[in-house]
Amino acid sequence: MPDMKPSPSRTVLVAESKSKIPCFYAILPAALLLCIVLFFTTSFFSQSYKEKLSSFTINQNMGSTSSCKKKCRPSGSEALPEGIVASTSSLEMRPLWAPPHIKRGQPHPEPHVKMNLSTNLFAMAVGIKQKDLVDKMVKKFLASNFSVMLFHYDGIVDEWKTFEWHDRVIHISVVDQSKWWFAKRFLHPDIVAEYDYIFLWDEDLGVENFHPKKYISIVKEEGLEISQPALDPKQSEVHHQITALGRRSEVHRRTFKVAGSDGKGCDENSTAPPCTGWIEVMAPVFSKAAWRCVWYMIQNDLVHAWGLDMQLGYCSQGDRTKNVGVVDAEYIVHYNRPTLGGIDKTTASVSSQEKEKDHRVDVRRLSYQELDIFQKRWEKAVEEDKCWVDPFE
Repeated sequence: MPDMKPSPSRTVLVAESKSKIPCFYAILPAALLLCIVLFFTTSFFSQSYKEKLSSFTINQNMGSTSSCKKKCRPSGSEALPEGIVASTSSLEMRPLWAPPHIKRGQPHPEPHVKMNLSTNLFAMAVGIKQKDLVDKMVKKFLASNFSVMLFHYDGIVDEWKTFEWHDRVIHISVVDQSKWWFAKRFLHPDIVAEYDYIFLWDEDLGVENFHPKKYISIVKEEGLEISQPALDPKQSEVHHQITALGRRSEVHRRTFKVAGSDGKGCDENSTAPPCTGWIEVMAPVFSKAAWRCVWYMIQNDLVHAWGLDMQLGYCSQGDRTKNVGVVDAEYIVHYNRPTLGGIDKTTASVSSQEKEKDHRVDVRRLSYQELDIFQKRWEKAVEEDKCWVDPFE
């Protein structure tokens, strides 16, 4: 019987098959461990990526929100898209229907073009008793392409309709109010933002020797932010020496006065009003920037604004000894006619004077009281505002 020993080749195969089983069980835990490590590693990086992506998106949104918050928006306009916000206005009159050159059916152009090219504003408080002077001033400023605004303190408006310029000016009527009361309420800086210069004058002025366009050109050339035309001393009532006409220069910014018994005088070393950096408030002219500052300084309840003139220099946009001045080349006459409660005795009859009470004394008394109130308010404001630094100290 032949030997039944297996062949070497079969023995080898059996041996290999048996040896593979323990190897498989040895590798399996390592493979499982590797899979677990890979799973958690992948999850970690995936979560980290998502967090970074989310963080990036949030940061982007926050950055966008932050940049939006930095935008200066007018209070109350936050609910509107920025492009629709109209933050300023003007006193230009607008038509109620299309101009005649636009035919029916034609597309209407954007109404952004001004009806006239007024870049300066002339405003004045007026009464019908001074209509002769007012008429001359209005005509002169309209001819120089000014926008004109009249504040009627006597309540009379219809009688002005006899003047050909009546419909070309803005009329506002409130009885027994001063020009500063009107200015505080109707000349807000955002309303007059389109005008380069604002003239806020009294009504008792003569303008025979005054030319508005020439005055503007001088003011621009000299860099005057706050100014007034000089007063003809021969025909005017001059209250302060600095406002009197000087023949030696086109503009003067200071006056010289020998010190009196009180020790007060004006010389080349003077740096404060009324020696320099000062004008009177009967015929002031303000640049756009200066008026924005002055409007905030006008007190809502102090209608005569006494004391305001001494502080106007703070609104001169810099050095008041340079940016505030009196223009000699274009001068006016101050007739000093009584207004706001006064009686013009040159035109009124004796009987009417007896019937009508003269409140001018009462007006003057209140003016002095307001001066005292304003000065105390200024002192209190300076004391309380720890961040404010007086540039003229």
